Amino acid sequence: MAPAITLAAETELSAANTGFMLICSALVMLMTPALAFFYGGMVRVKSTLNMLMMSFISLGIVTVLWVLYGFSLAFGTDSAGLIGWNSDWVGLSGIGLTELWDGYTIPVFVFLVFQLMFAVLTPALISGALADRVKFTAWALFVALWATVVYFPVAHWVWGAGGWAFELGVIDFAGGTAVHINAGAAALGVILVIGKRIGFKKDPMRPHSLPLVMLGAGLLWFGWFGFNAGSWLGNDDGVGALMFVNTQVATGAAMLAWLAYEKIRHGAFTTLGAASGAVAGLVAITPAGGAVSPLGAIAVGAVAGLLCAMAVGLKYRFGYDDSLDVIGVHLVGGIAGSLLVGFFATGKGQSDVAGLFYGGGLDQFWKQCAGVFAVLAYSLVVSAVLALLLDKTIGMRVSEDDEVAGIDQAEHAETAYDFSGAGGGAARTAAAPAPVAVPAENRKVDA
Repeated sequence: MAPAITLAAETELSAANTGFMLICSALVMLMTPALAFFYGGMVRVKSTLNMLMMSFISLGIVTVLWVLYGFSLAFGTDSAGLIGWNSDWVGLSGIGLTELWDGYTIPVFVFLVFQLMFAVLTPALISGALADRVKFTAWALFVALWATVVYFPVAHWVWGAGGWAFELGVIDFAGGTAVHINAGAAALGVILVIGKRIGFKKDPMRPHSLPLVMLGAGLLWFGWFGFNAGSWLGNDDGVGALMFVNTQVATGAAMLAWLAYEKIRHGAFTTLGAASGAVAGLVAITPAGGAVSPLGAIAVGAVAGLLCAMAVGLKYRFGYDDSLDVIGVHLVGGIAGSLLVGFFATGKGQSDVAGLFYGGGLDQFWKQCAGVFAVLAYSLVVSAVLALLLDKTIGMRVSEDDEVAGIDQAEHAETAYDFSGAGGGAARTAAAPAPVAVPAENRKVDA
């Protein structure tokens, strides 16, 4: 993410950069419904709507919080490197229509709406780990609390002027730490509190709609160009273009690596593997893409694709129920991409910082480690505390009967697919009753 500091740059509003950033903001917004499709296809049919809603509700909750105080906490005047605040930004008051973000040629309003879309997406990522079993009210409250005490401060650490990670020199172009490690660690913290789904490692839990998964993955890939290339906050010096290219390159490499591992390990190239591999590559290149070359992007993507493919099976070994592999893809992929900056940074991209393979030694690697493990530890612990607080007060999980029968009907009074009119019902007789639609199961258990 381009830093929130004053740079030697033009001080006049650029219509081109402003338009570019508004388009990028819209692309990042698209990623939240894309994630809903991606996750929605991976669950059993009886949980489809709940999975969609767990992403969509973030668009409402986080948007309102961002206007009220989130933007101020994340990007306001620094306090001790930990949090920001600017009372003029509360309710987005005191911001002029043409007031520019410091050092850039885009209005403050454009910067804040771009950042808003990141804040919306990040808690939605967590939801995939909690499929089938969380009360919707509890989830909505968790999103509000988590955004306030975890996402807004961490965004300040990493991208805000004066944030400790920013000042240390941690490189996170578009969210490896602030978004993906943050969400992945939070997912682990919450599932350690709420426990496993009924039937975990016993019942088949296959995706009910792989076409929906592929649609979601494709839309995520598309939106990610705005997520990554837009994070330079302009299009004047070619760094955003480098990030665009590296986003495509790393994603393709990761998909190939995941499929190769899957073929060797399980004997087949699956559509779910292709979609998951692509997302793993997108995650990993997010922090690194402005610092590495396209050849480096191939390495980052390939390493991430392989590591994430291996990591998704760890939940069966260690017994934590990460329903849709948020930890295996986002936490592991975010760590991989962030740490690989310390090896593959060329010194010719977003800054002159070089990694180990380009003569820079291990100095940047240790900085990356500091950012990665600080965010991981903070998000893991605080998220677990929040989940425990909600679980002991209003309760985090639905009842066992509701989980078995289907969370869609229990929490939303709806079902994803209505087959009541299928098959020409008027022509049926009492002797030939309409067949009952049997719900498909979700993800296959990979022992």
